[in-house]
Amino acid sequence: MTSTPRIRLIAADAFERPVPFRFAFRFGAAEVTSAAQAFLRVRIKDEAGREAVGWSAEMMMPKWFDKSPELSPDENTDQLRTSLRLAKNVMLTAGADTAFGLHAAVEPAHHAACERAGLNGLIASFGLALVDRAVIDALGRLRGVSAQKLVNDNSLGIDARTAPDLAGFDLDAFFADLSVPDTIEVRHTVGLGDALEAGDLARHLNDGLPETLEEVVAAYGHRYFKLKISGDVMADVARLTRIAAVLDRLLPDYRATLDGNEQYEDEAHVLALLDAVEAEPKLARLRERLLFLEQPIARATALASPVTKLAARIAVEVDESDADIGSFVTAKGLGYTGISSKSCKGFYRALLNRARMAKWNAEAGSEAYFMSAEDLTTQAGIGIQQDLALAGLIGAEHIERNGHHFVDGMAGAPEVEATSYLAAHGDLYREADGRTRLNIHGGRLSLGTLAGAVGLGSAVEPEWSAMQPLA
Repeated sequence: MTSTPRIRLIAADAFERPVPFRFAFRFGAAEVTSAAQAFLRVRIKDEAGREAVGWSAEMMMPKWFDKSPELSPDENTDQLRTSLRLAKNVMLTAGADTAFGLHAAVEPAHHAACERAGLNGLIASFGLALVDRAVIDALGRLRGVSAQKLVNDNSLGIDARTAPDLAGFDLDAFFADLSVPDTIEVRHTVGLGDALEAGDLARHLNDGLPETLEEVVAAYGHRYFKLKISGDVMADVARLTRIAAVLDRLLPDYRATLDGNEQYEDEAHVLALLDAVEAEPKLARLRERLLFLEQPIARATALASPVTKLAARIAVEVDESDADIGSFVTAKGLGYTGISSKSCKGFYRALLNRARMAKWNAEAGSEAYFMSAEDLTTQAGIGIQQDLALAGLIGAEHIERNGHHFVDGMAGAPEVEATSYLAAHGDLYREADGRTRLNIHGGRLSLGTLAGAVGLGSAVEPEWSAMQPLA
């Protein structure tokens, strides 16, 4: 490890901006038609008195962090605003330390404060994740290096103090070998209400973007897909059969994952789904191409009982149950072999879980444990670029991306910001119909310019004047 600079957070300002959707998102039984994106701007100072500014952004999506039916979308959004306020305020009082040292110092207090406010672990993670990413971005700008360089040299000062199970594991050597690849495959999400063929559409948007699964495949060339399931075995088999008919017809080779979104009651319920899938001849090809099953059981009970019978038949990972840095260890003890990486859950958590994966696979002598890169409606600009940088660092070969399918380009951002991203990151974006849109070609995204950008993934500063202070 080279020098690990000690820094302090001296200012933090939070903003938000509305993002209009093309059509509604569905999270399990919930449907969301609009949301706001949170932005954070921080200033850090090192021990030599040098200062730098950094940024981060994340969608404040209702109905995923807390799926309580009693809460309205506006109340869900207020939960996330509260988490961000608590996180930035506690970090401002943390004094001087390494970037990771600041995170480790405040994480227990932040989660405790969120718990007192009635906020769960995922919501607590949201606020701290935004602060951490902005601090990392600022440190990269202070040193004039990319996030990969910060990680490779462990200039962030990451150690095992929050993950004592990694004591003795050579984190410095592990981080030195991580790198962001040139490209990454995009895994398209097929939601429960998404149109598969033209006949499924009640009306056509005609906005120049694909609306059906058929059109998505034709427009972007995807080979990877994420298929949502609802918890109703027969309805899910019927839906998967329709999806498989489209994929089998259009693609000679594809891969897919299933996302249960906490909709199944227990292991026996999920096993019933697998039995039904394997009994349907029209799903034989899809079953052969399934990579893993994501969080099928509700978080309230998912980590209360073993899933060893299920895991013997399909790789199973946790997502919503990943409430804190210890979740992967708990899940492993119950038979889960995978965990998701999402920027909204934490940059450091993802890297430490990736180290756990390497350690456990070495001990097992096989590739039994895995991480996937998932998306929480991440939007074009700094949010998606920081998430892609993290996915690249953990070695993800493909990443779920669906925010661009529901939002037209950089909708909500001023034109000057959109054109700045197009100019600075012309490999990641393209201009079409007067919009700056993600440039998915052959099912892949280019990571070249974001990997080399000073800071965490983005060379463009957001237009703060086009936002309002966090409500």
